[in-house]
Amino acid sequence: MKLSDQAVGALLMTLQKCLSEQTDITELLSDWKLEERDGEVFVLNPPAVSVPTVNEETMGDNKEFKFELP
Repeated sequence: MKLSDQAVGALLMTLQKCLSEQTDITELLSDWKLEERDGEVFVLNPPAVSVPTVNEETMGDNKEFKFELP
């Protein structure tokens, strides 16, 4: 059994979330719900990660953009 591409993406998103929020990754990983399909592991509830973006017109207004895995 191995991690699917989706699970690898979920791991990277979880790492990014814990780094940006300065939280313990073990708590986020323990919340994962996993499923095995065709010998690969999938994460059913990957975290959403928010990234501030800069509005080009106002050069300073922060807006949130959420990345979510299917």
